[in-house]
Amino acid sequence: MKPIINYVDLFCGAGGLTLGFENKGFNNIFSLDVDQNFLKTYKYNFPNHNIIEEDIKLLTEKRVLKLIANTEVDVLAGGPPCQGFSIAGNIGRKFLSDPRNYLFEEFIRLTSIINPKFVVIENVERLYRNKIIKDEIINSLNKLGYTVDCKVLNTVDFRIPQKRRRVFFIASRVNKEIIFPFKSSNIDKTIKEAIGDLPKLNSGMRSDVENHEAMNHSHQMLKKMSYVKDGGDRFSIPKKIRPLTGDVRKYIRYNSNEPSICITGDMRKVFHYSQNRALTVRELARIQTFPDKFIFKGPKISQQQQIGNAVPPLLAEYVASAIIEMNENGK
Repeated sequence: MKPIINYVDLFCGAGGLTLGFENKGFNNIFSLDVDQNFLKTYKYNFPNHNIIEEDIKLLTEKRVLKLIANTEVDVLAGGPPCQGFSIAGNIGRKFLSDPRNYLFEEFIRLTSIINPKFVVIENVERLYRNKIIKDEIINSLNKLGYTVDCKVLNTVDFRIPQKRRRVFFIASRVNKEIIFPFKSSNIDKTIKEAIGDLPKLNSGMRSDVENHEAMNHSHQMLKKMSYVKDGGDRFSIPKKIRPLTGDVRKYIRYNSNEPSICITGDMRKVFHYSQNRALTVRELARIQTFPDKFIFKGPKISQQQQIGNAVPPLLAEYVASAIIEMNENGK
């Protein structure tokens, strides 16, 4: 019988990483986040978890030790928001001393208190490309006695129907070699494979599938999107009504024969490959590999943000498998 692996999930959001870890048999000690709407979803889907709704900065050492209650924590995981890229590395200023990055500093602080066997940090790819930031995170964990490595993982390599690149830092105080999940497939899963069987909807329509409700688009928006074909972009829209400025990732239509573009917290101006509307919350969730039984709560825009911010549960499963392998090798 394999040993139970205990974990703490910081910045848990709606629970994407949580779901992946749970699917691999991990045992949750506690999870923390400060966003009430995100936690409505988390609490609904993980009703038996010990959920802390609080700013991590207010979590004292005494309370942390009480929460783990003498239990050995195997994994401390999370994706702290990272906002101070622009000035990180300037002369006289360190990344972790940037006040906008106190959440990363707090993650390191809790690592020093909990002293887990493994640490998993997930973040945006651009963090990996900034050597100063990357090295500072690694050095901070090295000072606590951890061997650390980081890699960028692309979700399409794991049969996830989405082009999404994220950096993962994995640290261990019991292994000299860090293991990352290997690419599992050379065949991309398309967006059509992921969502093509869901009920068709027009603008403003709802279905019997939970969270599968179409946004109510304006007449002007419907007219603009009608010109954009499968895989097309704004340049198909006549000049007189075409948006001239704004994000180039908007006013495009998903390509049915490819994985989705990266899901973010606002996909309202990216159109279904064959239906005249934006994707529903359920469709976005499927692209992120959330099962249909996973229900999202709160306002619709928050639900989209919850999905966009989440670690895809299937990717979290692959990371969890790497932790399991290291845990077995470390004994």
